[in-house]
Amino acid sequence: MPILYDRLLKLKEIFNSKFGSIPKFYVRAPGRVNIIGEHIDYCGYSVLPMAVEQDMLIAVEPVKTHTLQLANTNPLYPDFSTGTNNIQIDKTKPLWHNYFLCGFKGIQEHFGLSDLAGMNCLVDGTIPPSSGLSSSSALVCCAGLVTLTVLGMNLSKVELAEICAKSERYIGTEGGGMDQSISFLAEEGTAKLIEFSPLRATDVKLPSGAVFVIANSCVEMNKAATSHFNIRVMECRLAAKLLAKYKSLQWDKVLRLEEVQTNLGVSLEEMLLIIEDALHPEPYSPEEVCRCLGISLQELQTKILSPNTQDVLVFKLYQRAKHVYSEAARVLQFKKICEEAPDNMVQLLGELMNQSHESCRDMYECSCPELDQLVDICRTFGAQGSRLTGAGWGGCTVSLVPADKLPSFLANVQEAYYQSGDRCLAPEKQSLFATKPGGGALVFLEA
Repeated sequence: MPILYDRLLKLKEIFNSKFGSIPKFYVRAPGRVNIIGEHIDYCGYSVLPMAVEQDMLIAVEPVKTHTLQLANTNPLYPDFSTGTNNIQIDKTKPLWHNYFLCGFKGIQEHFGLSDLAGMNCLVDGTIPPSSGLSSSSALVCCAGLVTLTVLGMNLSKVELAEICAKSERYIGTEGGGMDQSISFLAEEGTAKLIEFSPLRATDVKLPSGAVFVIANSCVEMNKAATSHFNIRVMECRLAAKLLAKYKSLQWDKVLRLEEVQTNLGVSLEEMLLIIEDALHPEPYSPEEVCRCLGISLQELQTKILSPNTQDVLVFKLYQRAKHVYSEAARVLQFKKICEEAPDNMVQLLGELMNQSHESCRDMYECSCPELDQLVDICRTFGAQGSRLTGAGWGGCTVSLVPADKLPSFLANVQEAYYQSGDRCLAPEKQSLFATKPGGGALVFLEA
């Protein structure tokens, strides 16, 4: 890891000039690319991500004062300082330091601690921000591990992942836990099937004759700054409740689409048939949802919807549920093909990725024109499969490319997508790169 070693040396130097001292240790947490299984973790379903080589790196020095001092190597992110005993996280402004505070506060609350000693931290990130490669969750995970290390406490990787997933919600994003899980549980050379309740990870061996290429659409989407993401979470929650009611389950106890399937004891394919009977493709108004569930508008707003989705006028329940159940089935098919490794494995996996993108675009409506254009370009120049990855509405695509086509693929996509307008300003390395599964979060002690 010579590049990492060089970064650590440089970080040490900047830290010294900033704080007038030397860090005691460093923490690294990787970003991730989700190969398949988009927008289904918060519905209770398994996903299939891998860690990327890009990461968050934090240099740390514990101090005797009760002050947390945060600095960033990127001049776009201003320094921040706060007392350790009264951490306030502003949900209205998803500023960079708030993600660090989420991880810090998550560990602090888990152990029920007050009166924590302070620390000086310098953050360095190589994950392009707002790209759908999970830079924010990597920062939350990094901060959680930093705080745990300063306290001299121990937790398992699974416990850490669960705490960080929960604490990222302080910023107002109702995520499902995939990003934090892969950041801690990733291992070099393998993707992971991440399952929830209880959280566990299983190795998935990817095809040897192909590589995954990430391409940044250069459209930024900050999911904590918009309500798109949380509206989808609520639409899935409402769809689960209406399906449960239709099937005479205890709908008021149901929160996730996976619970409906489990309670009914049916397959994902059968759930897709149930949707056809139970939900209509036309959007639902809040009033219609209330009629279906037999509740008042006030009950809907106060007991079911999140604060930033209470003014939503239409809910597309049929489309969202259809995406979730079909995407959950694609994840399981993907894993099965990887295990069985048929001769046409790369082609079959590519087809699942293509289907996933179409479902994200048409049923979940989380794509954008630039992502669709980039997916088309990637397929034109040799990708067997290409799809948006991450929350969507911008960010990156991931493509499965036969290894022998990689050089021409990179050159052609570079020319077709990045040589026009503002996109040619994007740093080349951050825009388009092949990646292989990287390792999870680590602590390095200062030698």
